[in-house]
Amino acid sequence: MKRKESHQLLFAFADSPQGSKDEASAGVPAGKSILQQIAKARKVKDSYATGDPSKGLMEKIVSLENLASALLHVARNQGAPGVDGVTTEQILEAGHLLLGRLRADLISGRYQHGEIRRVEIPKNGGGSRNLGIPNVVDRWVQQAVLQVLEPVFEPQFHPSSHGFRRGRGSETAIAEASQHLNEGCSWVVSIDLSKFFDRVNHQRLLARLARSVPDKRVLRLIHQMLKAKVVLPNGTRVNTEEGTPQGGPLSPLLSNVVLDELDWELKRRKLRFVRYADDFNIYVGSQRAGLRVMTSLTAFIEKRLRLKVNSDKSEVSPPEKVHFLGFTLIKGVDRVDVRLSKRSRERLSARIRELIPRNWGGSLATCIEQVNTYIKGWSSYFKLCTQNHRTLQTFDGHIRRRIRAIVVKQKKKPQFLFRHLVQRGVSRKTAAKTAFESCGPWKKSNMRGMTQAYPNGWFEGRLLRLRQQWIRLHFTPPAVRVQLMLDF
Repeated sequence: MKRKESHQLLFAFADSPQGSKDEASAGVPAGKSILQQIAKARKVKDSYATGDPSKGLMEKIVSLENLASALLHVARNQGAPGVDGVTTEQILEAGHLLLGRLRADLISGRYQHGEIRRVEIPKNGGGSRNLGIPNVVDRWVQQAVLQVLEPVFEPQFHPSSHGFRRGRGSETAIAEASQHLNEGCSWVVSIDLSKFFDRVNHQRLLARLARSVPDKRVLRLIHQMLKAKVVLPNGTRVNTEEGTPQGGPLSPLLSNVVLDELDWELKRRKLRFVRYADDFNIYVGSQRAGLRVMTSLTAFIEKRLRLKVNSDKSEVSPPEKVHFLGFTLIKGVDRVDVRLSKRSRERLSARIRELIPRNWGGSLATCIEQVNTYIKGWSSYFKLCTQNHRTLQTFDGHIRRRIRAIVVKQKKKPQFLFRHLVQRGVSRKTAAKTAFESCGPWKKSNMRGMTQAYPNGWFEGRLLRLRQQWIRLHFTPPAVRVQLMLDF
């Protein structure tokens, strides 16, 4: 009943926000403006701020400054609503009015984590990934907990763990992997954890957390988050006995806490490794050593960590055959080349087909705009590649051809295409040969009439090029250089 009253209160606040007229007229939501002021304000020196910093974690979590900054962070990430249907915009607008109530509920223990909406995301390699979407208020609380616990655990994590950590990411992971190959490791033990996020053992996770979190109120809160019921796509509600749902802000930290035990076991065995979330590789000097490591680690993971190794996707192989974070590392004479993996090329090709379907019914400008958005994001991530000139040139040409095929398809009849080509400056003879050719749009898209009407120069200034973006980003030094600190 209390949870129901709390939801009714949220809707009441969202329907009648309060704030100054000046803020509303300035276009800044009153609630957001107040939260920004609280988040920037100097933290009040309460009694819990002195003494042992590991104590009073709940008070730090529920501090107004922490709660305000947590909600602003959740709002920036946006995200879909949970089971209750309340959006981030609604909670943000009423957030300043909810701070006191939420703070009191967390301190008193009245807060109850809501149900989690299950969404199944198809995986490129087949199957699906379960994504759990908590209600916005619950994401708010998880973010508040994360902001306090992250500084506690961050110094404890192994330096070869790169996923979901500040100052680390795919760039530092690939850099360390390249270093291992340069130092003589010629074989890679690639271990795939089957449905890792769905199989995390709650008791082991809470036991690991308790080593660094003495505040039992925080542990009870996290336990409540782990045990929250899941609402399946068909509406069925199921209890959660294991796993930490992907989709909540706290899930990445919890995954690192679980696998940190594995990291230090690898360190104890003096193995070279790189881990990014549940994706990790061990680098050894021979195939025989790799098979030995595979056998012993599989036993450790399944018996000690109570997780499951996917034997079909785990392998011992040369680095050039390993897909790691979208890349393949190839050891040369004096350096390691970072290239697109086969799987990444296949994904890029599939995504291009999705963005530029031949039966596109909208305008070319809209199609090109969405392609440009994708190219920007893709290039930003894959700028780590050291050489991809020919591959990216091939994809650039393929994108242009698919856009030309859309033009052919949209003209529907040969006579309409003929008129269009003539209007674009193509000679009548060339236009007729292209338009009235007895073939489909795909073949016509590469004929002289279409390439003259829409030459490569026509795309300049309209369509971003993968190769051009890669050159611009790859050779631009980062604003802040991230130093990789290794400890072996």
